[in-house]
Amino acid sequence: MQTIKKYFVYVMGAIYILAGLNHFWHPDFYTKMIADFLPWSLALVYISGVAEMLCGLGLFIPTTRKAAAWGTVALLIAVSPTHIYMAIHPFGWGVSPMFLYARLPLQFFLIWLACIYTKE
Repeated sequence: MQTIKKYFVYVMGAIYILAGLNHFWHPDFYTKMIADFLPWSLALVYISGVAEMLCGLGLFIPTTRKAAAWGTVALLIAVSPTHIYMAIHPFGWGVSPMFLYARLPLQFFLIWLACIYTKE
């Protein structure tokens, strides 16, 4: 299990870096996720993209891993409202509304994965 943990952090870091880059490649997709009452949706998309990339990069470096893991937990909590917003407003996503609700527990799983690396 330790071997998996040792190498999975790099997979996780790469996923967060790519997800962050995707905010810049497809910003319109992400701005649709943000609740209408929040201002500066495009800025929020870019800020969250940078945060994801920084968390991902931080997971690669042993000396910053613990802080990056905590940052990832905070980021996942911060963006959870966007997933709830998508589930409440399910039209225009091209997937079943049930899928949008079913994926909400995924946030808890991702938070749990990041928490594994907060103890290093």
